[in-house]
Amino acid sequence: MEKKPEIRPKQLAAIRVRGITMVNSKIQDTMKMLRLYKNNFCIVLPNNPIYTGMLKKAKDYITWGEIDDETFKMLVEKRAEQFNGLEADSKNKIKYNDFIVVNNKKIKRYFRLNPPRKGFGRKGVKHSFKDGGALGYRGAAIKDLIKRMV
Repeated sequence: MEKKPEIRPKQLAAIRVRGITMVNSKIQDTMKMLRLYKNNFCIVLPNNPIYTGMLKKAKDYITWGEIDDETFKMLVEKRAEQFNGLEADSKNKIKYNDFIVVNNKKIKRYFRLNPPRKGFGRKGVKHSFKDGGALGYRGAAIKDLIKRMV
């Protein structure tokens, strides 16, 4: 029997839901690497095992899921901020990776969103999405949350 290759969506979106009080330093470092600096920050990542492991590590403070191209375009069009920083150091040895290029424009990797209309869920930000809260993996339902936050 041949195994069919698993088809993965191209991009994951992660949103920071909870604050920084009493956060383990390893999880805090992981969220800094993901560029989730404050509440309601969103980042779009490629879907690979490295980022998936980072998201699972910070699952008690963020929510994530797969997004399609339409949702990504809406994020870029309504919430993208222009990147004005340096592309490389003065000797052009170190390339900085703090921006993405969309339609020949350099934008920041993260998006600052509003709190969601009608809240995160009936149980709030301390319970997982499966239990009716806001945390952890939510699959395609992340699109609805992003639309309420934009």
